[in-house]
Amino acid sequence: MPIRIPDALPAAEVLRRENIFVMHESRAIHQDIRPMEVVLLNLMPKKIDTENQILRLLANTPLQVNVKLLRIDARESHNTPNSHLERFYRDFDDIKDQNFDGLIVTGAPLGLVPFEEVHYWDEIRTVIDWSRTHVTSTLFLCWAAQAALNHLYGLPKKTLGQKLSGVYEHRTLCQDNPLVRGFDDYFLAPLSRYADFDRDAIASQTDLQILADHPQAGVYLAASEDLRQIFVTGHPEYDADTLAQEYQRDSKAGINPALPCNYFPGDDPAQEPRARWRSHANLLYSNWLNYCVYQITPYDLAAMEPKTTQAKLAG
Repeated sequence: MPIRIPDALPAAEVLRRENIFVMHESRAIHQDIRPMEVVLLNLMPKKIDTENQILRLLANTPLQVNVKLLRIDARESHNTPNSHLERFYRDFDDIKDQNFDGLIVTGAPLGLVPFEEVHYWDEIRTVIDWSRTHVTSTLFLCWAAQAALNHLYGLPKKTLGQKLSGVYEHRTLCQDNPLVRGFDDYFLAPLSRYADFDRDAIASQTDLQILADHPQAGVYLAASEDLRQIFVTGHPEYDADTLAQEYQRDSKAGINPALPCNYFPGDDPAQEPRARWRSHANLLYSNWLNYCVYQITPYDLAAMEPKTTQAKLAG
């Protein structure tokens, strides 16, 4: 949250130059505060697990956040009870005429499937387009980041020969960007994907700023200049044992997966893994809620303006 200081205090200008948010008394007196309205489009098979993971991070803020759960795949789920979906989830038609402060689109186990063969590809593209006019800031996670990079910028994904899985030490770039404020120079984050995008293509063919990367794993975090579209190619929300569950699932399926990198103690899958990325995950979400949503969103959501940054579509 911002600090509140007298308008004329010399520290105000110093802190402003350092990109630290300061609220002058004159603004604080007239400030209106309301709950943030956030939509979670959950594409993961184990929806309840993903809800718990992401809601835990959204709760780590002094802001009041109202969350609506959204689905776009009407097929029967094999991993989530239908009673749960019917009770707690909404369809896109139910919310498409409303504006929201934030939208989170999760990953999905679709890394090896061509975009045009994804069952709900048309629906996900509709939501991405809708977010540009109805949402202040959108957080795209893993496969959703791949889908948005393809739809908005025409970038083809690069399918990997082996699943990129593990806990990678990423380098923080552009530390004056509010989304990475407080990040260490290097931080750990889980990755679990079959696809990648070329770093040079993101740098040259989009309007995005690359905020964190890894020499082998590539871009981890990127954002539009206006912070209205955020792309995270990993899973900061994962629990300590999520990668282990995926590894065991793939092993039982006969996929013969590689051992997740830098994850099991001593590279021994019989050992219990430890979460070493929680501080980064909490900081990423709190920065997103504060600087990309709360500080930007209008008090009256009906006054929301369309996204001004233009995607550099290929062709």
